[in-house]
Amino acid sequence: MMIFTLAGRELRSLFLSPLAWAILAVVQLILGFMFLSQLDTLLQWQAQIALLENAPGTTEIMVAPLLGNAAIVLLLVVPLLTMRLISEERRNQTLPLLFSAPISMSEIVIGKYLGILSFMLIMVMLIALMPLSLLLGGNLDIGMLAAGLLGLTLMLASFSAIGLYISSLTSYPTVAAVITFGALLLLWIINWASNSDPNGLLAYLSMLHHLQPLLRGVVSSADIAYFLLFIFSFLVLAIRRLDADRLQP
Repeated sequence: MMIFTLAGRELRSLFLSPLAWAILAVVQLILGFMFLSQLDTLLQWQAQIALLENAPGTTEIMVAPLLGNAAIVLLLVVPLLTMRLISEERRNQTLPLLFSAPISMSEIVIGKYLGILSFMLIMVMLIALMPLSLLLGGNLDIGMLAAGLLGLTLMLASFSAIGLYISSLTSYPTVAAVITFGALLLLWIINWASNSDPNGLLAYLSMLHHLQPLLRGVVSSADIAYFLLFIFSFLVLAIRRLDADRLQP
């Protein structure tokens, strides 16, 4: 299928780029440092924590903060990965070649999206190795870990969808990265403005509002529906944008 051919080409092109390898290394280095610092703190306070009534488990102390930090770090780096998805095709004037190929606009967008999503899944799997290493010396709440990883994956999929759409709007990858970062940051910090009304519209629009329950192990269909609707909306917008380009004389 052309979708998977295009997705494979995108994934290969990412790994041929030093940027992707640098991002993988830097993200692992930063999160690894945070994880070890958190582990050191846990070991120092382990005896006192054990005396607490309803003391939090290792998963609550270690995993939720790690995945929360990962979300913030990846908010900064995902725009660098998505900026070139379509804008580079436009800048290199190879977009008309894609339009002339026997492939629909939907297949182009979904193929490119699956390519970048595959890279994000590899990144999530590498991050998951850190909490899984705790199994060597203790127990983990696997359900809570799985919920947290699901939340992180859905959030990265949402980041990728909006980054792909913004990349379709311009022929300048750097501009696409800056606008994507601004949009993601706005969706993240909008939660601060919703503190006075936690059930209001701003709270519902905030990504953080929907990610936090998953990091705590609470899986809600409303939170999952939010991310899926978010992804679907921006992929449709990207398809419509390419359709408009194709119909231009």
